[in-house]
Amino acid sequence: MLDSASEVEFSEEKTTEEISQLSYLQLSSLALSGDTAYSEKTSTGFPEKTGYPDSVYIMAANIFQGIRFEKSPEKVLIKYGNEPLPSSTESEDESFQRLSYELAFSALKFQDILETILIDSYIFPSTIIPDHLNSLIIVMLYDFQDRKFQARLLSDNEESIAEVLEVENLLNSFKTKLAAALARCRIKHDALSIYHILPETVRNQELRASTLPLYAWINTCKISPEEVYHSLKKKGYNKVKSVLHIDNKVFAVDQHCYDVLIFPSHLKSDLLNIDLFKDYKLVFQDKSRSLAVHSVKALLNMDDDILMVNTGSWYTVAHMSVLTNNNTSKIFVCGVQSQAKDPDLKNLCTKMGCKNIEILHETFINLESKDHRLQKVKVILLLPRCSGLGVSNPVEFILNEHEDTGLLKDFSQGGPSEDKLHVLAQQQYEQLTHAMKFTRAQAVVYCTYSVYPEENEAVVKKALEFQDHGTKVQSYRLSPPVLPLCSLKEIHLSTDKFFRMEPSEITNGCFLSVLTRERDPSETVSVKDVLARAAAKGLLDGIELGKPSKREKKKKKSKMSLPKSSTSDSSRIQMKIAEFLSQETNASAHQSGTLTTKTSLPQKNTNQVGSSSQVRKSNKPTTNPLVPTLMKNTPPSRPYERTTNFVRPRPEDRMIALKPIEIVLPPVMLPFSSPQGIRSQIPAQHFYYRWVGPKTVMPGYLPTPSIPRRGKKPKENLPSSLPRHPRPWL
Repeated sequence: MLDSASEVEFSEEKTTEEISQLSYLQLSSLALSGDTAYSEKTSTGFPEKTGYPDSVYIMAANIFQGIRFEKSPEKVLIKYGNEPLPSSTESEDESFQRLSYELAFSALKFQDILETILIDSYIFPSTIIPDHLNSLIIVMLYDFQDRKFQARLLSDNEESIAEVLEVENLLNSFKTKLAAALARCRIKHDALSIYHILPETVRNQELRASTLPLYAWINTCKISPEEVYHSLKKKGYNKVKSVLHIDNKVFAVDQHCYDVLIFPSHLKSDLLNIDLFKDYKLVFQDKSRSLAVHSVKALLNMDDDILMVNTGSWYTVAHMSVLTNNNTSKIFVCGVQSQAKDPDLKNLCTKMGCKNIEILHETFINLESKDHRLQKVKVILLLPRCSGLGVSNPVEFILNEHEDTGLLKDFSQGGPSEDKLHVLAQQQYEQLTHAMKFTRAQAVVYCTYSVYPEENEAVVKKALEFQDHGTKVQSYRLSPPVLPLCSLKEIHLSTDKFFRMEPSEITNGCFLSVLTRERDPSETVSVKDVLARAAAKGLLDGIELGKPSKREKKKKKSKMSLPKSSTSDSSRIQMKIAEFLSQETNASAHQSGTLTTKTSLPQKNTNQVGSSSQVRKSNKPTTNPLVPTLMKNTPPSRPYERTTNFVRPRPEDRMIALKPIEIVLPPVMLPFSSPQGIRSQIPAQHFYYRWVGPKTVMPGYLPTPSIPRRGKKPKENLPSSLPRHPRPWL
């Protein structure tokens, strides 16, 4: 039992005056964090605290016992026991855990002040209190002054705990002395309220936490963004560009991540009751984790695997799985040391529709790059444990990211000590350098909640500077994250290829860095690999991929022998053209008696004429189909031997880039009078030569062949008055 040795009597008038003075003194009310679960609104519209259930006090006392500041023996004012208080099964509920952590963290921030009040009010040492109850007294005293020393409202169906009732009765009996001690403490520090005694960084942190909007990403495995917008509109939510300073039911789409929605903070209790969140179609999570997974997604190919290190929240893994749902990628989650947590992740994945996740129970440092399971890992997402000083709500950070509760000490003082910061930076450096040793990986995404350069830029630059250049793989280099920069401030902060977001009223602080290296040339994707991937994805249904070995060998041989055979075929074709034209010329000369021409055309002269400037070169090379076309469209005047060695080139021949050669043919007198017949049968996509016979043949001159320009009608006959060279092909 708690015994009171002595108690100083105060007049009723003085007691009323002191308590009224303390009515506005709020240490760090839970209303700042938007939590009004155990409060009622007064006539002025402000929430009035009614207290917590007994189980919350017990759990908060146990948390405080583990994170409290220990003082040197000569400075110890109150001794705390080592035995935890027995807790009920209700403490496992998420809402109870959140309330308990918030209460313990608030008591931690004011541990020195609360201990001073207990001693100044003569509770210590006048009252004999077991040491193991001192943690419970601290957390209940904080809540007592936060309720302006008003009595707690108990629920009828709530089960009472003996230790809580015992401490509550003690505090009520010393209510006047506690109020007076609190007033003297305020005067001593010359502060409007004890809340102003906190470090400025802590006060700014709590102020940001009261206005920080809620971020939620869309589970596209279950629902599309358009369906989400429509469903929210039916619930009375309107889409706006910004949710700042808006009290209505609104939402906005994030500018950096297309699948992230933003809601005002006061709507959380209402949003948790709609089906979109109950069915995991919308998931609350801090924006920085969405930035990390989107940065990884931008670096992936269709079948690249991912290794996630220190993921913290399972929601980060689920979001990565949702973004790669259409890929054949596999996500390896590293560092899940307790197999008891496997069912939690598997259950969550089943609810959210995620299927491509595999759990690794080894720690990341113990994983080897040659592990057969990780041979297809191309991107490593590293989310190292950090100080987290960019976070506005430390309790949310601890619970959501499964971080060590010891970080609450650093948050309560505005930052970690230099020694602890050095230890964290060294751990981050070791993890980053180990990630760079995975030879098959092509990129590492490094993301923290910290605002300290020692944990961010310094770690990355040091890892790049001392990376092993002796391996055969390419070295890592710094690359800018593939994220849109939405303001001049973001552009300024990202000039050195790092992505930074400073803590503000709209977002937590975040640091993001992407390290990439060039892919190994030996890993260049071949046609065979592309076809194999397509077959694995079901894109080649009904098509079987045969063994290409014989085909490739045959193809290789044909390519090696192609240049020689192509040259000999070209010579034979040119000789046949010359022979054919000489026959036709002789026939025309015999009929008219006016034309004489040579019976053969040397190959050498043909090549020389091909480079002459008198003939305009066409954009397409003259190909073999020219010859059979002329033979088909030109009826001979006398029988001649049909050429049979002109064949269509095989598909393999098309793969060789031949040197274009232009052949200028001598003028020929065709046996028919009109050239329209040949013109209509020549394909439009090729430039072929025409021979047009003059109506009146004049001795001493020969008509010159002309090539029509593209898009321009060819001229039928040239004026006879123009001077012509008798042999234009020379």
